[in-house]
Amino acid sequence: MAAKEIAINRKAFHDYEILERVEAGLVLTGTEIKSIRAGRVNIRDSYARPQEGELWLHNTHIAQYPGGGPWNHDPIRPRKLLLHAEQIARLSTKVVSEKGLTLVPLRLYVNDHRAKVELALVRGRKKYDKRKVIATREADREMARALRRRR
Repeated sequence: MAAKEIAINRKAFHDYEILERVEAGLVLTGTEIKSIRAGRVNIRDSYARPQEGELWLHNTHIAQYPGGGPWNHDPIRPRKLLLHAEQIARLSTKVVSEKGLTLVPLRLYVNDHRAKVELALVRGRKKYDKRKVIATREADREMARALRRRR
């Protein structure tokens, strides 16, 4: 069964240089997974932070489920990420020891009835780096167009 993408963090691809990617599970309540399946999620300003040997996802907005009633969840509560202990240790040491590195979710999806998040270890780009990336992308596109025209 293919994964169903729920949310993509397009801003992260523009603002950060992606160094490493890892897949993590999420600890959710019943109403949260229903809202995720309905596509009512925003991961644009989200980030992951290590706390006491665990990784927590902050600033992820999962809208309240309309049929949840009094059992609804807090939309922006921190959510625990599920990873292997060695993955948590490796990512935590990189984030804490190296200045300028952070963990950002790239996309949130449902795979085999489980919510997953693709985390990336990233370094922020400066404004001139962003311009350079856009310029090289445009140049590559222009070359591809020229090659198609020649054929």
